[in-house]
Amino acid sequence: MNFIIVGLQPWDIEIGSNCKNIALELSKNHTVLYVNAPLSRKQTCLERTVPRVKKRLEYLKSGEVVFEKINENLTVYYPDCIVEIANSLRPHFLFKAINKINNKRFAKSIQKAVSKLELDEYVLFNDNSIYLGYYLKELLKPKSYIYYIRDNLTSMKFWKYHGSRLEPSLIAKADLIVTNSNYYETYAREFNENSHMIGQGCDFEFLDKIQNKNDFPKLKSPIIGYIGFLTTLRLSIDLIHEIAQKQPKWNIVLIGPEDENFKNSKLHKCENIHFLGSKNVENLSYYLNEFDVCINPQIVNEITIGNYPRKIDEYLYMGKPCVATNTTAMDYFKDYVSLANSSEEYIDEIQKAIENDTSENQVARKEFAKTHTWQQSVNEMEKHIQTIPN
Repeated sequence: MNFIIVGLQPWDIEIGSNCKNIALELSKNHTVLYVNAPLSRKQTCLERTVPRVKKRLEYLKSGEVVFEKINENLTVYYPDCIVEIANSLRPHFLFKAINKINNKRFAKSIQKAVSKLELDEYVLFNDNSIYLGYYLKELLKPKSYIYYIRDNLTSMKFWKYHGSRLEPSLIAKADLIVTNSNYYETYAREFNENSHMIGQGCDFEFLDKIQNKNDFPKLKSPIIGYIGFLTTLRLSIDLIHEIAQKQPKWNIVLIGPEDENFKNSKLHKCENIHFLGSKNVENLSYYLNEFDVCINPQIVNEITIGNYPRKIDEYLYMGKPCVATNTTAMDYFKDYVSLANSSEEYIDEIQKAIENDTSENQVARKEFAKTHTWQQSVNEMEKHIQTIPN
């Protein structure tokens, strides 16, 4: 098959993305055109000195159709158009008019690439792009239109006002909805019965080699650990504080950058809470190996309730017992992760994990995590594509 992929993240974004991983996996057996998100007018004015934006502006000036070959079957395309920012427009009719113009510009640019590469019929895969993907099915007329949900965008300010109104109708008109969590599958099925959870791929190679480091503090067990961005958008300061206060003999280690709320929090005054700061990805296996129990002390909100927690797979791959906040998405892990609703339950489950961990459990956790591959996820999607009526 031929696939055209559009989404929110350009190929040259500094962080990893599900969309890029899916594109790479698809390209093992199919032809894939990965279309970068076009530049916005705001970017051309305020971010023109940013290297990635500067490069795109130079491409625009050239007037050429610009491609980047990633592998034999995967090509990245840099759209030769600029779109307007419309999300702040409150009248629905005005937003609709500008968004339709943006979609037409984008579709016209994609059609140039399709013509240049001589692609015949294709599957259009939209990675959670509510606005720029809204009219593409009608404008491009693909063989099939797939909408991929891996974040609750409508809970975020940029998407909330118009996105919460548009996404249900976008879901309804898609030929297939695929998601990376049961929560999003349930949400999508309200508007489209052909909605399916296809799992999540994770890359574990960086965890296979344990680098010897000398910067881990000399702490007595048990060591309870968390690795990730320390932000109050996702994590509960009160929950972490209560665990530390009620179990002063436990050492809690937090690794990752902090937002301002964490930097100024009461956690820094607790003697048994240790902030180690950000660490290089290739060294994370060393720090994970030092933990007796891993935790994911999330708050439950619109963002966290449905998100697939990739860090849980990383914890499990290292064989570590895990305790996490009970959310709808976490139900997928319930046979391998202890779920808690309060500090008391967290403490009970952590204590059980400390006392009852076995080598058999460690192996089972790792084997479960290893089933979460991009190959498995894409294979599931391909099965559902085959069921779409011609």
